[in-house]
Parts: sequence; C-alpha cells; structure tokens
Amino acid sequence: MSTGTDPLAPLAQLPGVPDAVAEVRKAVDRLYGHRVMRRRAAEVTSESALRGARASAALAGADWPLEEVRRRSDFSADPEARTVGAALRIAAEAGQLLSIWRHSPLQVLARLHLLAVGDGEPSAGRPRRAGEGAEELFPLRLEPVESVEVVQVDEPLPVLPPAPGAEEVAARLDQLSRLLVARAEGQGVGTPALVVASVVHGELLALRPFAAHNGVIARAAQRIVLLAEGLDPKSICPAEVGLAELGTDAYRRALAGYLAGTSEGMAAWIAHCGRALRLGVRESTAVCEAMQRGMV
Repeated sequence: MSTGTDPLAPLAQLPGVPDAVAEVRKAVDRLYGHRVMRRRAAEVTSESALRGARASAALAGADWPLEEVRRRSDFSADPEARTVGAALRIAAEAGQLLSIWRHSPLQVLARLHLLAVGDGEPSAGRPRRAGEGAEELFPLRLEPVESVEVVQVDEPLPVLPPAPGAEEVAARLDQLSRLLVARAEGQGVGTPALVVASVVHGELLALRPFAAHNGVIARAAQRIVLLAEGLDPKSICPAEVGLAELGTDAYRRALAGYLAGTSEGMAAWIAHCGRALRLGVRESTAVCEAMQRGMV
C-alpha cells in the first residue's frame, strides 16, 4: 500500500521535518559504521541501555551519576532508587519485546508498566481507571548541559494540561495500537522512523495512561519503535540522553507544541526528538571511541 494511506505521512512533510529526518539518518549511519561496532556491538548496546536508563530516570526525578547507577544493587530504598530501578528494568527488557510490539503494542506497554512498578502493585500493567490521576511528568528541572546550545525563550514555561480521562485514554491507545499494527503489516511503511517514534513518544506523554512512570515508559516505547522501524536495529542510540542534555524546559516546550496539535507544534516536537536522538548518537560515539582507545 502507498504511504498515502498512512495518517502520519503528512507529518513527514512539515517544514523542517525532512531535514531533521536526514540529519538523524546520517548521524545513525555514521555510528553504525564505526570500527568498534564490527567487534563489540553487544557491549555498545549494553552501555547505551544503561546510559539511556540513567537519563530517563533523571528526567523522571532521579538524577543520579552514571557511576552511582553502576555501583548500586539495591533499588528499593526510597522513591528515587525505585525510579532508577524501574528505568533499568525497562531498559533491560525493552529490546526483547519487539516481536510482541509488532502485533500487540498495548501488551508491551502493560509489560513495561509491570516492570516499572513490580507485580506486587495492584495497578501493575493496567491503565488508569476513572478518577485516578497521573504523576507529574517533569518533577525535577534539569538544566541543559554546557556542550549543548539551546535557544533561549523569553516566555513563561507552558502549563501542561491535566491527563485525559480513562475513556479518552482507552480510545486513543486503541487508535495508536491499530496504527502501529498496520505499519507492522506493511501499511504506510514510507513514513520515516523518526516521525513514527516521535508520535508514539508524544502520544504516550499526552495520555499518561498509567498512574506512574509514564515518562520512562514513553521514552522506552520510542526506543522500541526505532528498533522496530529499522533505524536503530541494535538499539545503540540513547535518545533519552539527548532529552536530558537538552534540559526539561526545552522538553516541556516541545511537548506543549505536540499537545497543541498545530503544524508548527508538531514540527517542533519532531525536530526536538530528532536532536535528542543525534545527541544520543554522540554519546554512543564517545563510548565507541573510548573502547577503541582501550579505556572501556
């Protein structure tokens, strides 16, 4: 079938999006061509998962140094530790869920939530019910790192709307699932992976389908999409690192654009996700360089 049947296809033609797609493709291809990837790809994948999990946990309010995440073995002592533990468990299993994702994305989302909260939690694996709220998406403000240039905006940070009700969440999750399954069956395959991943990421942040850990789950789902769509088949491009390096103010502003649903807002969101992914590529390139020098 042609890409004209894909409802996401028009997003790929928004101003700036083709350039973002091309820049991401070029960066990812360069990383996959690195000499270290010929011999130590599995190690790069493992390190990418760890660094992505650390960054995703930081965005969710637990900003631990990477070496602390490596050192710790107990992730149950306090809320921050549980957040880091949730991100690590999700990162460890996300890549193994690809075959299920292709025919049942909602089953994978349920599994990710179960991994995050543990099977002892009554709400594990199920979306919010009527009257149940969702945790704040950005409980901690992260400043952009010095090596990243961020456009300064002289406007107040946007206030994100409350999470939709359970009925709307169920309907939109079903719609998203149908779209993704149709893609897996060969419909709309021309839409770039970056666009699809950005929409899945944004939609899950918009819906906040679970009571907790929605940000970590949304970012993991984006990684699964990049794997499923073939852009990052070895899962070595930790976009979570880039999102953290760009800072939560920029993340929040970009998400507000997605929620607005305008052409400008959607294009800005996709561009933000693309830039985060390129920064993730930069992170893994540095890992490869360190391995090549014998430092890792």
